Amino acid sequence: MRTPRLLLLVVTLAVCFAVALPALAQGGMSGKSRLTLDHYLQLQGVGGPVISPDGTRIVYTRSWIDSVNDSRENELWIMNADGTRKRKLVDGSGAIWSPDGTRIAYTASGEPKGSQIWVRWMDAEGAASQITHVDESPGAITWAPDGTSIAFTMLVPSSNAWPIKMPSRPDGAEWTKNPRIVEKAVYRRDRQGFIEEGNRHIFVVSADGGPVRQLSQGDYNYGSPSWSPDGGTMYFSGLLVDHPEHEWRQSAVYALDVATGAARQLTDRSGSESGPVVSPDGEWVAFTGTHLVEQTYIERQLYVMRANGSDMRSVTPELDRSPGNIRWRADSSGIFFTVRREGTSNFWFVPADGAEPPVQVTDGNHMLSVSNVSDTGVAVATVGSHHEPGDVYAFDVDSPNALRRLTNVNENLLTSIELGNVEEVWYKSTDDLDVQGWIVKPPDFDPSQSYPLVLAIHGGPHGMYNVGFNFGWQNHAANGYVVFYSNPRGSSGYGTDFGNAINRAYPDKDYDDLMNGVDRVIADGYVDERNMYVYGCSGGGVLTAWVVGHTDRFAAASSNCPVINWLSFVGTTDGIGWYRNFDNYPWDDPSEHLRRSPLMYIGNVTTPTMLMTGVNDLRTPISQTEEFYSALQVMRVPTAMIRFNDEWHGTSSKPSNYLRTQLYLRHWFERYMTDDAMPKRLKQAESTVMETTATRE
Repeated sequence: MRTPRLLLLVVTLAVCFAVALPALAQGGMSGKSRLTLDHYLQLQGVGGPVISPDGTRIVYTRSWIDSVNDSRENELWIMNADGTRKRKLVDGSGAIWSPDGTRIAYTASGEPKGSQIWVRWMDAEGAASQITHVDESPGAITWAPDGTSIAFTMLVPSSNAWPIKMPSRPDGAEWTKNPRIVEKAVYRRDRQGFIEEGNRHIFVVSADGGPVRQLSQGDYNYGSPSWSPDGGTMYFSGLLVDHPEHEWRQSAVYALDVATGAARQLTDRSGSESGPVVSPDGEWVAFTGTHLVEQTYIERQLYVMRANGSDMRSVTPELDRSPGNIRWRADSSGIFFTVRREGTSNFWFVPADGAEPPVQVTDGNHMLSVSNVSDTGVAVATVGSHHEPGDVYAFDVDSPNALRRLTNVNENLLTSIELGNVEEVWYKSTDDLDVQGWIVKPPDFDPSQSYPLVLAIHGGPHGMYNVGFNFGWQNHAANGYVVFYSNPRGSSGYGTDFGNAINRAYPDKDYDDLMNGVDRVIADGYVDERNMYVYGCSGGGVLTAWVVGHTDRFAAASSNCPVINWLSFVGTTDGIGWYRNFDNYPWDDPSEHLRRSPLMYIGNVTTPTMLMTGVNDLRTPISQTEEFYSALQVMRVPTAMIRFNDEWHGTSSKPSNYLRTQLYLRHWFERYMTDDAMPKRLKQAESTVMETTATRE
């Protein structure tokens, strides 16, 4: 009798799903189709374009979804600098050209396991060789100036073997494996779910392959190395991992003698300094940094100092935005960098002597990320926007407004799809604060109609929603939802004061910013206030849990990978080192931690609230989700807990889990949508298979 009941359940669900299909529209007035989850499986991405030293060829990474193996795969492609003759080179990603342009180094799967460094000759033969055979994945690879070796960073796991003497194991006995011993505040999980400790160190390997040599030492995590032009010195930043006499987040810039491994500290102040890059003439080092103060958010500055550590100065003291992806001009006269501000990303330049303020090189409502600049001043970048997932572009740094598009990998897919328009809005919030947001509208939007609204909240909390393409929101819009997202106080990209406004006050007025944003959209007259929904992950999960404890205006919510109890969180997260920067430990005075915990407002919750979290999450452990779920059950609030397998922090790293996340969200929202609203909503067929996630005998 068990099998028929299960069969009846599956058939009933399938019939319920199929009943709506005749009413589903595949296209609107434009004749184009709507964005479905099938399209997600076809969407491709590009990234990391690098131009050859002679400026004639560009190598870039092209990614695609392997739906059979539920993975995202990467390939390296090459084209001429004008975008012609595109062709695949090899499987892998993250290519960098050798200084003489004869080879590329990149990472790809290899032996004995995981990611390894490979070198491919760029001649007609195109021979590729694996040059590392290491147990951990290499990162931050960079060529030596003479092209004979390659530096990289790699995790060195700690060895915590205690000198205990176990009794002899009987012959043939199969005892439980030895436990992992963890003694530090910083740790992670490997793919088998084990807790691991360790530090990321700098290594070097011959470009022809062979043994690897560890250069850096000590209890530090080391950042990407930058070679001096003569190849004798590397500059890098080191983050002190765990020491009782130092702040946990303090880092400094170091110089390391490649031959001997001897390191000397170049910066010495209470602060966080990272990403040093040596000038082409070897005279200067540029890096970003902040003073270490008791704040949760500070915009970084761009600093320049001599190669020996003297004459350090900021060259962006008035910018109040964090420079990123810094690189020197070929003549060492200044530094290019990227700035993310007000939802966009553009390219900037500042003279190395600081005599003039930084200037914005590119201007556009887009997300532009430069990968490298040739000696002749040609920059290659990826550029994306609301309706463009991202492609490779090139431009001359002296005439930056002439962006040249070199790839269009999704043109064949998107040309037949009608995407929703995206409207930028600014609105007033508490304290007369100006807040930026965006509204994604369904295709064939009619302002005289009423639409359900979805409020999406970003994580961080010091994150920044931007103008880049977002498949998930466009997919919700294709299913008839209006999607609203904004950057409430605490977000990055708006200056230190704005980002630090939630210091010791999170959640707080950021909630006001979100609600005022919802009111701003409602004021336009096309939102069905009976059918409004809210969701977010991580910091967005925190605020979603806070929202349902402070208002009942939403018909349903999904608090994903949240923190709901700051007291239990500090003892379970992998980010406990953060607390070492402050003197307000929760056990000294728990009152503020309790006041900011969404769990404390569980008695106010009436909104049906779903929770979705990866079972391997260490940043916002699933125990936080379990606490909230149990509390909601006690209060008889409609709830569901979805525990995502093979997920860490988030629910969408696996392509199939991304699809599930989209579908579970809409299924939960639709369960609490008013009946009369359903015919007004343009539903979109999803050609996916109904899944039974658990079966009870």
